[in-house]
Amino acid sequence: MKYLTPLMLVLFLSACGAAPSDPTADQGTPVRTGIASSGPAIASLRTNGIVAARDEMRLSFKTGGIIRRITVQEGQSVKQGQLLAELELTEINAQFQQAKQVADKAARDLERGERLHADQVISLEALQNLRTQAAITAAARDAARFNLGQSTIVAPRDGVILRQLAEERELIPPGQPIIVLGSSERGHIVRAAVSDRDLVRINVGDRAEIRLDSYPGRVFTGKVLEVSAAADPRNGLFPIEVQFEVSADTKLATGFVAKLQITPAAASTSSLTYIPIAALVEGDGDIAQVFVVDGTVARKREVKVAFIEGDTVALSSGLAIGTTLVTEGALYLVDGERISPVTTEAN
Repeated sequence: MKYLTPLMLVLFLSACGAAPSDPTADQGTPVRTGIASSGPAIASLRTNGIVAARDEMRLSFKTGGIIRRITVQEGQSVKQGQLLAELELTEINAQFQQAKQVADKAARDLERGERLHADQVISLEALQNLRTQAAITAAARDAARFNLGQSTIVAPRDGVILRQLAEERELIPPGQPIIVLGSSERGHIVRAAVSDRDLVRINVGDRAEIRLDSYPGRVFTGKVLEVSAAADPRNGLFPIEVQFEVSADTKLATGFVAKLQITPAAASTSSLTYIPIAALVEGDGDIAQVFVVDGTVARKREVKVAFIEGDTVALSSGLAIGTTLVTEGALYLVDGERISPVTTEAN
């Protein structure tokens, strides 16, 4: 057919001008949303520390001398009363025998003096001098006996040898640590150090969470056991100790690295509004903006940030607990834009 009729021409032009239908034309920008929740009004304290047995004893000899033998090695388990080390006893035993002989002689002299005084052969003053001499030599004998007894080191309780600080045949002075014994009878602790700003927020008994690199994914609970009142002069930080308990099948060793999160007791007295950190879109100092969900529209709102806690933000004002706000996708929105919340399906 060479020419189109007028009616057919109108129908043809109408069909060419019509746009294809878009099923998503009425839907808004897809976003994910979250709910503002309640949380403590004080940020938790985070720091690192070192695991140790609560009881660590640095054992030494009272007297100096040559180490005769050390019967244990690092990492060895020992029982209470077990011999750990001893000195060469020749000199120390000779000193005790000398003191004993002198004391025995003084005791004999005193006994003879008592008889002579009874017979009025010697004066009371002479007898008193003999009594004083006997007492002095007896004290010297007892001291020598004590030193002889302290020339060996025995385990004061069950534990593990953490460090050996000397070797056999070494000449050591009195009181020098020879062995470090760790006992787990009273549990384990984490030793850490905090700044003065953090110290004033911590009190004995505050709850703590402990995470160990050696046990990824596990969280141990504990409490603050000690808070130092004096800074370490080497670094200006204040030492603290956090005690925690573990099950019998959990193996711990002194030196494990621990991550601490301490929650101050004062945090439970009041609360703030917490939101995901992804919800923040702009910020200037402690002032930031978020998008709240108003039906199917996103409305920009100004909030005041108190502090950041992990992947959440605590707000001191601007948003009520329970408010629904945009999290993922908030950076690409403008005030009043139509949105379409996307629900995350559970795995």
